[in-house]
Amino acid sequence: MEHSDEADHQMSEIVILDGAMGTELTRRGVDTSLPLWSAIALDAAPEVVAQIHRDYLEAGARVITTNTFRTNVRALAKAGIAHRARELTFRAVGLARRAIAQWQRGQGQSAPIRVAGSIAPVEDCYSPELVPSDAELAEEHALLARYLAEAGVDLILVETQNTIREAIAAARAAHATGKPVWVSFTLDGENRLLSGEALDDAVRAVLPFVPQAVLVNCIPVKQVASAVRILRSAAPPHVAVGAYGNVGHVDETLGWTLTNAVAPDAYARAAHEWRSLGAAIIGGCCGTTPDHIRAIAAL
Repeated sequence: MEHSDEADHQMSEIVILDGAMGTELTRRGVDTSLPLWSAIALDAAPEVVAQIHRDYLEAGARVITTNTFRTNVRALAKAGIAHRARELTFRAVGLARRAIAQWQRGQGQSAPIRVAGSIAPVEDCYSPELVPSDAELAEEHALLARYLAEAGVDLILVETQNTIREAIAAARAAHATGKPVWVSFTLDGENRLLSGEALDDAVRAVLPFVPQAVLVNCIPVKQVASAVRILRSAAPPHVAVGAYGNVGHVDETLGWTLTNAVAPDAYARAAHEWRSLGAAIIGGCCGTTPDHIRAIAAL
């Protein structure tokens, strides 16, 4: 996909991304146990998934992320349902599209809303040592990217990448669909990928796949500003940068622990700084709620 003036125009204003899906499902009483995590809700609570999408739209989000973080074949195989990867991916995209249509009807308007198809690491987001072979990465990411494109997403969001190697594989697969691509990395406390690789090297590594944007996600709010500075210095001027931080922390036995450590107004104040540093796309990751997105949109 060639760079275009249209892409420049799309990113010239702040783009409000949605907030968390998995932790919001947990907050609303839906089972999100491993290995399927948020994907359980596609069978068990599809109406809750759709409601969460609508709540983010009501809060001001204009990019809605599909609940496909764990619809890749590897995650589903751990639950014995690898054969349902296409079905569940299509269901997730359908729920996002339906939520948008319902919200637009209720608003009596057709505000432009984009659906971002989520592609996550095929193994655990916090375990770069588990990243499989290049051949496996190529096959599995190509499959999910194709399903997302066939299901009708507007762009593909390759997110929470913890190694350059997997980010390249996922970005290549996403780019091959012809859809716009955003690539987002998760970092350690020193603003390196969890693999220890430099963030600026990671940005440069995915540029051959013509990302419309590069981002950071699932890092503490207090760390985002410094990461945005690195993104903006490493990315060419025509590539947008963005961020969606987390609220809470990971517990080794309990998984993601919900906290109210960063209230919506404090999150919005932090997001205002990210914007001043050049972030054009801002949303929320684990632990954030529609209230966090509403505070960003209001500010």
